Parts: sequence; structure tokens; C-alpha cells
Amino acid sequence: MIIRILFVLITTSLSLVFSIGRDNFYIYPAAILIISVGVVLLEAYIKRFNRENVTKIFKGLIIGLMLGAGFSAIARSFGFELIWLYRLMIYLCALYIGIAIISQLDVGFGLIRQSSPKGTSDECLKILDTSVIIDGRIADIVETKFIEGVLVVPKFVLDELQQIADSSDSVKRARGRRGLDVLNRLKKDRNTLLRITDQDFPEISDVDSKLVKLGKVLDAKVLTNDFNLFKVAEIQGVTVLNINLLTNALKPVVLPGEKMKIVVIKEGKDPGQGIGYLDDGTMIVVDSGKKYVGEEVFVTVTSVLQTPAGRMIFARYEHD
Repeated sequence: MIIRILFVLITTSLSLVFSIGRDNFYIYPAAILIISVGVVLLEAYIKRFNRENVTKIFKGLIIGLMLGAGFSAIARSFGFELIWLYRLMIYLCALYIGIAIISQLDVGFGLIRQSSPKGTSDECLKILDTSVIIDGRIADIVETKFIEGVLVVPKFVLDELQQIADSSDSVKRARGRRGLDVLNRLKKDRNTLLRITDQDFPEISDVDSKLVKLGKVLDAKVLTNDFNLFKVAEIQGVTVLNINLLTNALKPVVLPGEKMKIVVIKEGKDPGQGIGYLDDGTMIVVDSGKKYVGEEVFVTVTSVLQTPAGRMIFARYEHD
């Protein structure tokens, strides 16, 4: 903000100095002031877009200027005298056509179409956070084609992954390397459109806050399994896709009264309780199951508790 204000002040002051002694000298500084403010507003507005969209706009402007020069040359070759208003209209129409062509065809400077994988949409952006990348299930979900569109990985998330992968803690280092492997797997999948964005918010230090801000700027959804990020983003109006919630929704329905066979793994927190797990990781708390630790027993479901962190099943031991 300070740099923008200085830019306006310096340009206006210089125009005022060079205009001293001329007729209506105040007109030139006023015009320069308006132009400087316009440039600053345009620069601030362009920063709302990601780099790829800005690149498309500038490609369109270049093609539009070329088309405008071509149309003007053709008109002059037929003997038409073009006043400044007609030339302005020709160039404005040409610029519009150039931007429209780039937007529709997504061509590069070499006029080669950049094909997108089948079934994806550039308008359906999903931002991956660090937790969902390290978790790894996102790669399996993408392969099932239940998630479509463009997967966006911010550079600041890559930096965080790199820091975790370089950690002196062996557990953190393994998790970071797993996340990098997951990204490589997504990148190699021809049906997945994965993009890295350099867009950052230096004034924000927290990665979760940056993700929420980026979701607002790009009008994108955030993919995560971080419950705190999920709640913060919801409050600020950013759509979040929580992998853990999806997993809980797909777990088999267990009703009170059903019987099942489990292995009691360890003691529970309360006296006499035993703890077991289903194949999907769901915890089962067995009443009076402490004495059966290490054994396979039949239990009857008494109640099911759904929590934000997952699901817990309470059961009692069946003698037969």
C-alpha cells in the first residue's frame, strides 16, 4: 500500500514540476493523477486473479493489438480515412476478440491448444492442504473419478511438505516423504490435472489462514482432513471437502442389537472395559471386556456414538 501511494505522489509531483509555466498547467497533473490511480487500481485488481488467468489476459491483449493493427491497415488500403474515434473502436473490438479467443481456446504463443484431461473442468478448483496430501487417500479417491476438476497445490504447502520431509524427526520425515510421493503419483496420472500455484499472501503467516484466503480468491474448494481448518473455513464461507467425513459416511451402518466377532486388543480407559477395532479402524468399546484381552469374542452392539473425529461402537460380551 505504501509503495502504491508513493507511486501516485511521485508521478503527480513530477508532472506538476514539468508543467510549471505552461498554459492551464494544472490539467496535466490532474490527468497524470487520474492515470496513476487507475494503474494502481488495475494492479490491485489483477492480483485477485491467479497467474494463469493473468497470462491469458495479456496473451489476449497482444493478439488484440495485432488484430487491431491489421484491421486498421486493411481499412487504409481501401482508402478509408480513420479518425481517432474509429481507430479506438477498432482496437477495442480487436482487444475483446483477442481475449475471447484466448479464453475459449486456451492457446499459447505458439497457437498450440493445451488439452485438458478428459472429464476435468478448469472452473472446478480444489485446493489440497498438507494434511490431505500426507494422508494419501486423496490419490485413491481421484483414481475412482469421484473427484473431478483441477487439483491446486499452493507453493507454500509444498514448502511445508519439504520442511517436514527434511525434519530431523524420523516420523515427521517419513510423513513428509509420503506426501511428496502422493503428489508424484497424482502428477503422473494422465486423467488428473494437477497445478502448482505461486500465489501467496506474505502478510499472513499461518498456512491454514493462507488456504482459506486462497479459497476465497480463487473461488475454490479446500480438500482437507483437518477438523480445525474445516470449521474455520466454514465460518468464513469457504467450501471444504473433509476426507474424514467422507470416510465416516461410507462406513457400514451398525445398529444396536447386531452381533459381531472381534479381537479385544487392549484395556479401556474405564475399569473393566476392553477395546477392539473393526477392519476400517472403528473403535469398539466392550463392557467388561478387560479379561478377554488378546482373545476373539462375540459381542452385541448396545449403542453407536458419532463424533467429529469418527465413530465409536459400544458393545457387551456375549457368552455364546
